[in-house]
Amino acid sequence: MAASLSISPSEPLLVLLYRSFPSAFPSSTTISDTPNARSALTLPPGPTIHGTNTISTYLCQDIFPGATYSDIEHAEIGQWLTLSARLASPSGDANKVADLLETLNAHLSTRSTLLGAKPSVADIALYSRLAPTVAKWTPEQRTGESGYHHTVRFIDFVQNSPVFGLKLTEDEKVLVDVDNVIFVKKPVDPKEEKDRRKRERAAATAEAEGEKVVEGEKSKKGKAKEKVPETKEAVKDAAASAKPTAPKKEKKEKAPRPPKAPAKEAVLTPSLIDLRVGHIIQAVNHPNADSLYVSTIACGDPPGKEGTSEHEGETVRTVCSGLNGLVPLSEMQNRKVVVVCNLKPVTMRGVKSSAMVLAASPRPVEGEADDGHKGPVELVTPPPDAKAGERVFFEGWEGEPEGQLNPKKKIWETLQPGFTTTGDMEVGFDGAGVPQLGGEGSAAGAEGVKGVGRLVTKNGGVCVVKSLTGAAVR
Repeated sequence: MAASLSISPSEPLLVLLYRSFPSAFPSSTTISDTPNARSALTLPPGPTIHGTNTISTYLCQDIFPGATYSDIEHAEIGQWLTLSARLASPSGDANKVADLLETLNAHLSTRSTLLGAKPSVADIALYSRLAPTVAKWTPEQRTGESGYHHTVRFIDFVQNSPVFGLKLTEDEKVLVDVDNVIFVKKPVDPKEEKDRRKRERAAATAEAEGEKVVEGEKSKKGKAKEKVPETKEAVKDAAASAKPTAPKKEKKEKAPRPPKAPAKEAVLTPSLIDLRVGHIIQAVNHPNADSLYVSTIACGDPPGKEGTSEHEGETVRTVCSGLNGLVPLSEMQNRKVVVVCNLKPVTMRGVKSSAMVLAASPRPVEGEADDGHKGPVELVTPPPDAKAGERVFFEGWEGEPEGQLNPKKKIWETLQPGFTTTGDMEVGFDGAGVPQLGGEGSAAGAEGVKGVGRLVTKNGGVCVVKSLTGAAVR
């Protein structure tokens, strides 16, 4: 702890640090109890360290004792502190400030904090100096096509996350409306970006090699013209002097290969469907479809997997759900759900969706067309202790899921009618609802599975809905 540290000059950042982390300052440091307390910090006499960068770097380990910082990270913290000061400078050039904001926004596009996932005083400094500016931004500046989406998300993350634990009143926080998103930027897929660059390099190399080949062919043709005999006599002499060629050896006929055995068809079972616990980090209205939500969901995927992106240090999937108007947007925020993770990704009104959220709704009356969810609609909720990415399966139907379901085989469409809810509002699978399984809940490879198998985690926790019984789940 900085037992004898005296800080000068006093400014809002240091007051915010003292208010949130008083134990990192000398015990005799005080903060005045005034409406504008963030601008009145009284420090004890003692050695003075001038410059906020030096102060903040010095305090970093006291504020975040659980984090360790390398020399390179300390240097990076200092650089970001300098940048945050330049952003807050009233005399700064507008064009330079715009360039700095572009740099910051691009940096935060794949990171939750300035160091990636590790918190530092630099994050707090940037928040303290940039928050008043962000508060004045228009919706277009915040979430327009050229807006600073990632910077706004960073500001909201720092002011609300328990990782930082800032002591801010609601009036001091920047108001961020998650529903007011003008343009949804397509997440950058690291694998697709790498493949694109690889293709560009290959094309450039092929073009260069092609030019060399053309030049070489031209050179060969020129030499060939020089060697063409100019008279018939020369042709005859050349033919007479040519040596007879040896007869070609006959190729041995290859023995016919035995026919390949037909691929073994997978036994039809609900375990082919990759059902997992998903954590919805955030959900917004689809910019081009009134009936859709666009959710950012952590499904336990490894970094860099195709169809995923990075969000606040987590590997996530973008998922479109036709639940707008059926489930309040507030119920789609920061909650656990069950997702189908091995359907083929589809693009829905310009946004690529890489999974499907499971929800229950009443079954249609006999003779009535089934047009999907009509309401009321309830999200399938996994057990409270389930973690994002954890597999869930139907009791009695254990097995490994397919990597990706083949749309032509219609496995999901065939098995989905068996997804239901019980009288206890538990989600389950009733094999009797799927004629292809042979009726009464039994199938090849799963003899004896009868009745309804509940949707459970490995520890036996059951997935449920709020109130619907005998409902369709899709």
